Amino acid sequence: MSFLLSLSRFIDALNEKVGNGVSWALLISVLICTGNALVRYAFHTSSNAWLEIQWYLFSAIFLLATSYTLRRNEHVRIDVIAGRFSKRTQVWIDIFGFLVFLLPMALIILFYAVPYAWLSLQNQEVSSNAGGLIVWPAKILIPAGFLLLTLQGISELIKRIGFLQGKVHASEFEKHAATPEEEIEAIKAANNLN
Repeated sequence: MSFLLSLSRFIDALNEKVGNGVSWALLISVLICTGNALVRYAFHTSSNAWLEIQWYLFSAIFLLATSYTLRRNEHVRIDVIAGRFSKRTQVWIDIFGFLVFLLPMALIILFYAVPYAWLSLQNQEVSSNAGGLIVWPAKILIPAGFLLLTLQGISELIKRIGFLQGKVHASEFEKHAATPEEEIEAIKAANNLN
């Protein structure tokens, strides 16, 4: 079990880095969207490439941040119902959900996404829109995102099993919601660094 817990920590760290990196894609997307709107209204010109890069960035945010969201336990769930059960029962519900829903779905999508992206890469697929971009980088995001989600699902499964065996504390997989006071302190600390 110690090897599996080490593997889980590695996967968690990987998805934390990817999630933090992808957060910059949101800023870039907002800047491109703003710049594109200003140019369109000021100079009455635009390019499909600017619109497509926004779609690519949105795809990157959505596909690559799902594993980060799962890691932080921020995914959609039915806490109103599950919150009434004991922690042990909640963990069993999570294990059932990972084994029956999350992992099979992610693996099926990964199975079909790899050849889909590979074919696009082999053909050096380009957008059919005038002035459009190459398409294969966006299609590669699909298997990359679902690979990360599969890995994070495995990590979460390992942590839940570790909890049932008494080797992992529930704080390892519970939602890390900061209190308003903690958020204010974090903002103050960030301002002091600047």
